[in-house]
Amino acid sequence: MTPLTLLIRHQNTKKSRLIKKKSAGFTLIELLVAMILASLIITPLLGFMINIMQTESREQAKVNTEQELKLALDFIARDLEQAVYIYDADGINAIRNELPKNSTNDKKKYFPVLVFWKRQYIKNGIGIGINSNQCHRQPQKCDDTFSYSLVAYYLIKDNNSTWSKAARIGRFQISDGYGDSDRAKDTTKDAGFKLFDLTGTGDLKTKMNQWESGTYSSKTPNILTLVDYIDQTKINTTRNPVPKDCPKYKDPTDPSKQIEMQQIPKFTGSGNSVPTGDVRTASFYVCVSSEKTVAEVYLRGNALARIQNTPPDYSENTKIYFPQARIRVEGRGFVFTK
Repeated sequence: MTPLTLLIRHQNTKKSRLIKKKSAGFTLIELLVAMILASLIITPLLGFMINIMQTESREQAKVNTEQELKLALDFIARDLEQAVYIYDADGINAIRNELPKNSTNDKKKYFPVLVFWKRQYIKNGIGIGINSNQCHRQPQKCDDTFSYSLVAYYLIKDNNSTWSKAARIGRFQISDGYGDSDRAKDTTKDAGFKLFDLTGTGDLKTKMNQWESGTYSSKTPNILTLVDYIDQTKINTTRNPVPKDCPKYKDPTDPSKQIEMQQIPKFTGSGNSVPTGDVRTASFYVCVSSEKTVAEVYLRGNALARIQNTPPDYSENTKIYFPQARIRVEGRGFVFTK
């Protein structure tokens, strides 16, 4: 091979190596351009995906809250169906200090919205010729009976870490005993229970409003939470105004008359029927006719409290995530001496 041929081949080999070396990677400018293009494409897609996930989370929270409100209303309705007397706003004002959580500080965190007496059915609860305590062994010698219970549904906003930072509804029940005539042996009677007194003068409402509690003790039942994530937005004149007045209904026994109903809580004025502090909200209120043993219950939840550490207040822009529900119930029972 001639020297000229060797030189040409050497130059071609060197040039080929340089070309391969240059094509083995990207320049810094090429990388920067690629990153910019990628960010322009990925950022909107990432934002879109995050928005979809947040929307899905809010919708699921809304569905869960709606279901819980419905279940709570169904529970309250079954309770109210056995009511023999429902306290209106005047009644709440009269007996508020006889109910649990009646200290000045507690009244800012707990408010009894719905309070009523009901008859509780007890199967094979009273003995016929035998001691009632033996009814569980000899049910054929026992008969069914009823006992009275006082039930109160509270709106609670006490910043308890066990529950959400929104409000919640709690239920208190204290029941009469049954069975043995010796009350000291009657273990079915809740500590602190005292029945209403229908003796004396005055109409039924006057007598029921004079109820006084027994001596509460550590064995007295607690206020148990029924449902959480109730709207905590306080009453104000703009975003969360006072609810409209209670509707009037035709009396089913006399269509020419209308049933007057009182709103509980009262949001104006003073007294024990007006909530103060953190429980001054319209997320749980009722319209009551004590005379007809009728109550209409209104609830409003806060679905956003499930996904936000600090639950937002109610507003027109976000009201879709504050589901509302209501139910109207007429008590089936009555006080025998009515």
